[in-house]
This record gives sequence, structure tokens and C-alpha cells, in this order.
Amino acid sequence: MGMYVGVRGWVEFTHGQREVVEQVLATHHHDLYSAGWAIPSRPFNSTLYVFYGGDIREQSVDWLRAQVAELARLVDADGDRPVGFFLLTDERLQASAWTVQDGDVREGAAPVELRPFAR
Repeated sequence: MGMYVGVRGWVEFTHGQREVVEQVLATHHHDLYSAGWAIPSRPFNSTLYVFYGGDIREQSVDWLRAQVAELARLVDADGDRPVGFFLLTDERLQASAWTVQDGDVREGAAPVELRPFAR
């Protein structure tokens, strides 16, 4: 079945984007792993932080990345795109990161300071 990958991170939006964010997440629904998404139940600051946290099978990482990539392409009323960061660690003690910026998801090595979080 493959190894597990621990994924934790967030993407930042305006509160006015909440509905479209929820639509993107619903479009990519996974019976098990979609439960890892968390959206605050009500606005309490100027930024809507949308979080993901969960251990998912390695073969489902592409499913999650596709969602994050679609979220990265959203544009707010001012023409700004979301930013975010995700740390991925696996059972081989590898740590990588996704950086959400400028409508793209860039994948690379995790910052040295975060590598101790590898299992």
C-alpha cells in the first residue's frame, strides 16, 4: 500500500474567497484524506488561513498537490494570489516542502530548521 507521508501546512486567502476555496476542496474530495483540511468556522482576523494536516499514503500526495496547485491559482479582488507553505516528511526520514507563491507550487528540500520534524 505504500508508506505514509506526514503533511502539514497552510494557504492564506481573503475571507471573500472562502466560498471558492470550499468549492475547490469539494471538487477534489477524497473519502479519507479530505478530512485533513481545516477552515476556521468564522472570521476573526483579516486573513483566512486554510490548514491541512494529516498522514496520507505516498500515492495520494499527488492528489493533495493538485488541490494546493488549484488553490494557488486563485486570485482575490485586488488581483493578489495566495501564499502558503507545506512540510512533507516520510518514513524514510526525508523532508520536503511546497511553497505556494505567484500562482504556483514550488517543491524543494525542506529548510534545514524543519528537517528534525521528519519522523
